[in-house]
Amino acid sequence: MGLGKLGKLLGTHVGMVPNPVSQRTREARSRLRGASATVSVCPYCAVGCSQVVYTKDERVIDVEGNYESPINGGTLCPKGAATAGLMGSPLRVTTVKYRAPHSDHWEDRTLDWAMGRIAQLVKETRDVTYEARNQQSVPVNRTLGIGHLGGATLDNEENYLIKKLFSAGLGIVAVENQARI
Repeated sequence: MGLGKLGKLLGTHVGMVPNPVSQRTREARSRLRGASATVSVCPYCAVGCSQVVYTKDERVIDVEGNYESPINGGTLCPKGAATAGLMGSPLRVTTVKYRAPHSDHWEDRTLDWAMGRIAQLVKETRDVTYEARNQQSVPVNRTLGIGHLGGATLDNEENYLIKKLFSAGLGIVAVENQARI
C-alpha cells in the first residue's frame, strides 16, 4: 500500500478530507429533520450568547450556538452547550420549594402559586411603605420597603425594563444589578 492510499484511508477516518462530516453530525442531521428551530439566549452568564434551540413534539431535542450571532459566532462554552441537558433532565426541579413562616418542613408548590404569592407580598409591602410626599411635603412617590437585586444573566434590555418597572411603576428606590457588584 503506497503513502497515497494510506493517506486517503487515514483521511476518511480522522476527518482529513474536503468537507469532513463526523458520524455524530450525520446522525444529528437526521435527528433534527422536521424540528422547529428557535433563536434563544444562553441562561448562564452575562455574555448573552445566542443559541438555536431545536424542538420536536414540544420537547427540546438539541441546542447549538447560533452562527449568525456577533457575540459568540456559533460557539458555546461547556455550560451553554449543556443547555439541552438542563431542560430535559429528569432530575430538574419543576416545582417551587416553599417553607411557611415557623414551619419545620418544605412544601412543593406550583410556579403559578409562587408568582401570585410574590405579587401579593409586593403589593402589601408597597401599600404599607409607600410615601407620596416626604416630611417636608416634597413629592417623592417612593417606597423604601422593597429592594431589587438582579442576576448577572440579565442583559441591558432586561435591566432597563426592570429599572423602569420597579422605579417608575412601583416607586422602588433600591434597584441594583449583581453584575456590577
